Amino acid sequence: MTTSSTTPTLDSADPHSSQRRTPIPEIIEALKRVAPLHGMEPWELEWLATHGTERMEPAGTTLFHEGHPASKMSIILKGEIHVRRERGAPTGLFIGRAGQITGLLPFSRMKSHGGHGFVVADAWALDFDREIFPEMLRAVPSMGQRCVSVLLDRVREVTRLEQQSEKLNALGKLAGNLAHEMNNPASAAQRAASGLLDELRVYGQQKFRLGGLCLDEQHLLKVRNWQESIRERASTAAPLSSQHAALEDGLQTWLRSHGVEETWKIAPELAELGVKAEQLDPLGEFLNAGSLTVVLSQFASSVRAERIAEAMLDSTSRIFDLIRAIKDYSYMDQAPIQEIDVRLGLENTLTMLQSRLTHVEIERSYDAELPLISAYGSELNQVWMALLENALDAIADRGKITLRVQVSGDMLLIEVWDNGPGIPAELQDRIFEPFFTTKAPGLGLGLGLDTALRTIRRHRGYISVKSQPGATCFQVRLPIDQLQAY
Repeated sequence: MTTSSTTPTLDSADPHSSQRRTPIPEIIEALKRVAPLHGMEPWELEWLATHGTERMEPAGTTLFHEGHPASKMSIILKGEIHVRRERGAPTGLFIGRAGQITGLLPFSRMKSHGGHGFVVADAWALDFDREIFPEMLRAVPSMGQRCVSVLLDRVREVTRLEQQSEKLNALGKLAGNLAHEMNNPASAAQRAASGLLDELRVYGQQKFRLGGLCLDEQHLLKVRNWQESIRERASTAAPLSSQHAALEDGLQTWLRSHGVEETWKIAPELAELGVKAEQLDPLGEFLNAGSLTVVLSQFASSVRAERIAEAMLDSTSRIFDLIRAIKDYSYMDQAPIQEIDVRLGLENTLTMLQSRLTHVEIERSYDAELPLISAYGSELNQVWMALLENALDAIADRGKITLRVQVSGDMLLIEVWDNGPGIPAELQDRIFEPFFTTKAPGLGLGLGLDTALRTIRRHRGYISVKSQPGATCFQVRLPIDQLQAY
């Protein structure tokens, strides 16, 4: 434990001085409660008690800041300290409690503190400066093995925390993408439902008015036949958008010339169906202006209601497609090991990333006959997610990504290409290292590709990268026969 320059500390005390706040026997008794020191001889505990610098700090004291040099080993005898990142998200890195050894340890390559350290509960500790490490290891040889054990535990714990943070970040991205993707169809469905309610009221009024015309059976049949002919033509030959304005102008002219009211409600719907002005002539032969208004208004209202219903179907279908993709992506309600279609996994992952693909060209090159492989589907999808996110980051969500899947001997070869700036040659050998990242602080922990590597190895496969400016390719090879993989 080290202290900031603004915090009262006992660092100035001579570690060999006999002037201490606490008697040596009491310190020895406290050291006996430190788990990593269990089994030490009394004389070894006495050496630590007499050569350590005692320190007592009240709750709220700042011990060090992220990036400050690390120069002391601390044995916490009482209290609790926390270490959290200052840059990026406030991720918890370490919680030190009474009975633990922390700080810089012998044989450690630690040079600076990885976060902001502060006292949570009044702390009592013994500090050992790095200069005393050689003397300590000579006087108490067992401290070497004990410190190595603490180092290994520390690495495992930090790795676990960072991996958990990486998973939470990935989950947050996935949730954000899905929220964005589902928001549009959900909003469209909501608007359509609201519009449909209003239109059904209008349609009911128009049907009531149509009944009030008291048309005879012959004229009603003509109206019915005319509507059916218009729908049939619209279903087989939709008008080009470039013709829509001309059609609407022609319809407006015809409707006004025949005394039809509210032409602005009727003409756009008829134009949408591709109706031309001359196709209204059969109605004009036996209907007056008032009757034309009622018949055409009722028909336009029914067309609007149908279009709104179609929009609702399209929107809800999109939502169901997203839910299906989520279930397929996560292999929800399925056994861990499945017969996996790699192409489907890639496509489901692209669906999860749809919000980032607006300005991205996706080129697919899949062999026609690809075998299924036995694998942990959800884990492989995390690999595809890591590789595709890496490619999207490389091209800044603007460019081209190429996906290729083919059989190569007894392996399935999956390639993810991007046309980004490439990976510098001196970094290509390090990109799969845990915690190595070229992203700005807070934007990545450097565990995505490490996780992908470990997942592919679990499946007895291989992953590699080749890169030059404008062409970066991650290659994944998975054995087709996974019988020996588990």
